[in-house]
Amino acid sequence: MKLYAVADLHLGAAANREALDGVIPRPDDWLLIAGDIGEKREHLELAFETLTPRFRQLVWVPGNHELWTLPQSGALARGHAKYEECVSICQRYGVVTPEDPYPVVDVDGRRVRIAPLALFYDYSFRPADVAFADAVAWARESGIRCADEDRIHTDPYPDMAYWCQARCEATEARLHQACADGLPTVLLNHYPLRDELARLPRVPRFAIWCGTRLTEDWHRRFNAVAMVYGHLHIPTRQLIDGVPCHEVSFGYPKQWQRWASSINDAIRQIRVG
Repeated sequence: MKLYAVADLHLGAAANREALDGVIPRPDDWLLIAGDIGEKREHLELAFETLTPRFRQLVWVPGNHELWTLPQSGALARGHAKYEECVSICQRYGVVTPEDPYPVVDVDGRRVRIAPLALFYDYSFRPADVAFADAVAWARESGIRCADEDRIHTDPYPDMAYWCQARCEATEARLHQACADGLPTVLLNHYPLRDELARLPRVPRFAIWCGTRLTEDWHRRFNAVAMVYGHLHIPTRQLIDGVPCHEVSFGYPKQWQRWASSINDAIRQIRVG
């Protein structure tokens, strides 16, 4: 089998919903979805109804947009309950989530473990001279304020940093146990796992909403042969310590229509050899 990945489908946009129907079927292969399918239950359902018949298996991790609670959407779940609601939708469609055992599969003839992660951000992608309490104000000085500040609730945690730390600690323990056999891993998360991957030339201070330094050595500790992420809307491939790091965003229509003729241009094969 082959392994493919995409992120940031943003099905709230009509052009993206139309593009989704053009995905080429690959019934023998797996598709990793690195978050931000959309904000509503209907967006996840549309994605899974469209894609589950076209791939052998889907693997999903949450993006920030899945965690939004929008009054106009009628959604009542907040924080961790909103995440659990998304997981329950995945379970109905047989989609692998961060709450499931990490699957071990043969990709291009190599046995690897796929580790979907639900890890967030804690404002630690900031300069050393900016205090945690000042991070959002520091970003605001350049005219940037992430919509998450108003649309993500972190119940039952006091703030996103606490939620992020709790997820990292629990996930780290799971990975230690699961990876004891030494198999190579593919680490899948919505946010990049290292600071230097969170580079946005036009909005550099947006980086505080792009991950956590708690994961900066996970690619070495857990024998990664690939890291897959989205969120930045800047499709790239970089090497960190010899590990390929794939940003696989599709993005909003005004973004992808500049470089892609169809959604298939954004669905990238992830090689593990």
